[in-house]
Amino acid sequence: MDARRIIARVRDREPVSDEELRWFARGLADGTVSDAQAGAFAMAVLLNGLSPGARVALTLAMRDSGDVLKWALPGPVVDKHSTGGVGDCVSLVLAPALAALGAFVPMISGRGLGHTGGTLDKLEAIPGYTADVPVETLRRIVADCGCAIVGASARIAPADRRLYAIRDVTATVESVDLITASILSKKLAAGLEALVLDVKVGRGAFMATMDDARTLARALVDVARGAGCRTIVAITDMDQPLAPAAGNALEVAECMKVLSGRRAGGRLARLTEALGGAALAAAGLVPDREEGAARIQSAVASGAAAERFGRMLTALGGPADFVERWEAYLPRSAVQRPVPAPHPGLVAAIDTRALGLAVVDLGGGRHREGDPIDPSVGLASLAEIGQPVAAGDPLAIVHARDAADADAAAQVVRQAYRIGDAAAVPPLVREWLE
Repeated sequence: MDARRIIARVRDREPVSDEELRWFARGLADGTVSDAQAGAFAMAVLLNGLSPGARVALTLAMRDSGDVLKWALPGPVVDKHSTGGVGDCVSLVLAPALAALGAFVPMISGRGLGHTGGTLDKLEAIPGYTADVPVETLRRIVADCGCAIVGASARIAPADRRLYAIRDVTATVESVDLITASILSKKLAAGLEALVLDVKVGRGAFMATMDDARTLARALVDVARGAGCRTIVAITDMDQPLAPAAGNALEVAECMKVLSGRRAGGRLARLTEALGGAALAAAGLVPDREEGAARIQSAVASGAAAERFGRMLTALGGPADFVERWEAYLPRSAVQRPVPAPHPGLVAAIDTRALGLAVVDLGGGRHREGDPIDPSVGLASLAEIGQPVAAGDPLAIVHARDAADADAAAQVVRQAYRIGDAAAVPPLVREWLE
């Protein structure tokens, strides 16, 4: 086997065998494949794609590059994954809500990719939180708390761990084949019985059109079901940020507002309920998605989800009283600057990708692998599509390290918002695929 020959086959649109893909995945895991070769492979796949069979083979090869977990728990093992968006922090509310309702959630999550935020980066805004834990610790916390949101250990899909970081810095994030293999290699290695997937579509998503989103959704369902995992996919809106904030600590704050009942009924809460309902239905804990969504809403409203979140956080090194005193723990930026609306009207459209990139430029994401993250920066109080504004009303509040960064981000926000006389509010869930 030779990495160059495999890369050349993908480059030249020639068939690649299952054996070659298994060898390449092992090479990613053990270092036989270099960073340059991994980047070239990713670019070749992005440009030319893989056959459906090769897509399945790459996913399973990446899954099998490390440990595949097996569980013996008194309830179904369930998870959720999003393809990434701006202000998408559903996982922080959903995992503990599912745990409060009898599911077990070993949520192996990732860091930011491109303009989208990463679940682990958000949680690491909490002092003491440790995302990287051994498999044995993951098993213990899931059994004790019902959920654990962690990174993939060196033993879980190590091929994906390596390729994921390389994709972020080589402009190869958007490939359907690589997204499918990345998501499902980790999820299948976690030993799931049921999975709900949130495929984002719109101006802030990797899939900009419904056709692209359906293609990815179908690929995910076909590969996951082929591996024996009951899967439901929602195609959801990313023509505007999901939460009214984008940035690590700012999104944690929004989740805590939902968990504490201060932000009920918003887009973040409603999508959490919808996806949670689907997860409960896929796991056989409720008869349908609607009943499941009502159960998730009750788990949040009762405080049961917040209690589970606190237990999980403490087990992973966070403050024991974070749920009660989260505002005292989350870091705050040095500069906070409102961005006024230029004239009255309705918020008609938002360049969501531009907002995500503004957060990256503020220091809330990475331009290069290994870049440090400033958890305090980002955008808060984001105006939604359809919201009426008067001249001078804030479209957002920029949280920045200094005045120069705040000025640059404010300029991006002004250009990202279009104020008009009418607005069509996009539906939160566009389609379900089961």
